[in-house]
Amino acid sequence: MFSVTASPTAAVARAPPSRRARRVAARASAEPSDVSTASTASTASPATDRVTLGTSDLSVSATGVGAWAWGDRSGYWTDDWKGQRVENLEAYKTLLRSGVDFIDTAEVYGFGKSEELLAEFAKDVDGETDLAAPALATKFAPIPFRWSAEDVPRALEASLKRLGAKKTALYMQHWPAFGFGADGCNERFLEGLCLCYERGLCDAVGVSNFNADRVKAAARVFKARGVPFASNQIQYSLVYRAPELDTGVIEACREHGVTPVAYSPMAQGLLTGKYSASASAQSVKGPRGGIFTESRLSDVDGLIQTLREVGDVHGKTPAQVAVNWCMAKGTVPIPGAKNASQAASVAGCLGWRVSEAEMQALEKAAAMAPKSPGAPFEKW
Repeated sequence: MFSVTASPTAAVARAPPSRRARRVAARASAEPSDVSTASTASTASPATDRVTLGTSDLSVSATGVGAWAWGDRSGYWTDDWKGQRVENLEAYKTLLRSGVDFIDTAEVYGFGKSEELLAEFAKDVDGETDLAAPALATKFAPIPFRWSAEDVPRALEASLKRLGAKKTALYMQHWPAFGFGADGCNERFLEGLCLCYERGLCDAVGVSNFNADRVKAAARVFKARGVPFASNQIQYSLVYRAPELDTGVIEACREHGVTPVAYSPMAQGLLTGKYSASASAQSVKGPRGGIFTESRLSDVDGLIQTLREVGDVHGKTPAQVAVNWCMAKGTVPIPGAKNASQAASVAGCLGWRVSEAEMQALEKAAAMAPKSPGAPFEKW
C-alpha cells in the first residue's frame, strides 16, 4: 500500500495502544498484545499533515474536500442550493482556517455553479488573513461533441473564468470518454491535458475514474511530455475497496507514482453513523435515499460499531475514522462538507492516523458489510 505521512519536518510520535484500542484490535488479531509500537497510530501537527500529489510539486492537506454539493442544481444533494450558500461559505472559511486547502470541484457540479461559488467565496473572504490559500482542482467533462485535444484547454479556460482564476492547481479528465463515437477520443484528451499544463493553465494534471490500463497509458503520455501526473480520483471507502482488492487500479497508481484521491470516503454518508435503520425512510430525500434502505443500514451496524469503538480511542466520530482509514491506506480523501460543523469534522481528520491493528479490525468488520456499487465509468 502507499504510505501517507506527515511532512518530513514534523515529528511523528507513536504511542502504545490503549486498553480500548487493544480490545478493538482483538477483532483482527488473536494476540493483540503482540502489536508493536510501530503498528500504533501516528500523530503530527494538522498544519504539517500534507501530501505531495503524484509526480507533481503540489503539496496539499492530507485530506481535502469535495465541492460537489455546493451550488448543486441537479437535486441530488439539495433542492435549495441558494438557501445553503451561507452555510457553504462558512464551510469554506472553516476549512481554510483549519488548514484544509485542497478543494475539488468540476464543471458539471451544479452545471458550473460550484465553480462560480468558489469565485464568490474567494471575494467574500478577501482580506481575512487567517485563511490558507486554496489549492483548487477542477475537471473536464468528456461530453458528446467534444472530440479534439483543443476542447480540453478550451473547457479549462471556461472553468477558470467561472473560478475567477488565471490558473488552477490541478486539472483532471472527469471520466473516460465512451460511447457516442467518442471511444477514440481519450488519447486526444490526454494530449489536451498536456496542452493545459504547457500553456500554464494548471500546475499539474490528473484523471478520474480511470481503470488500471488507462492509468498506465496516461502515465506513458504524460511522462513523454514531461507533464506531472498528480492523481487518479476514484471511488474508495471501507465498503468499496475494489480499486485496491479487485481491479488493480491502486497498484497501477503506485507503479507510476500517482496519488489516488478518494471520493465518497464515507460512502455518501452511510459510514457517518447518523442514520438509523428505523428512520431510513425519513432520513434522506431525493436520489441519494436509495443508499439508505432499512436493510442496508441494518447490515452496516457491525461496521458502524467498530468505527465508533476506534473513534472512542482517538476522540473521533465514525465519519472521521472512515476518512482517516482512507488516509492511512495512502489515498487523499475528499469528503463533502456543506456547513461549518461538517468542515470542522473534516479538519479533525488531520494530524493523526488509525493504527495498523485498528485498520485490520475495521477491514474485518467491513468485509461483513454489503459493498457499495462502483461508478460505471471504471469499466469504460
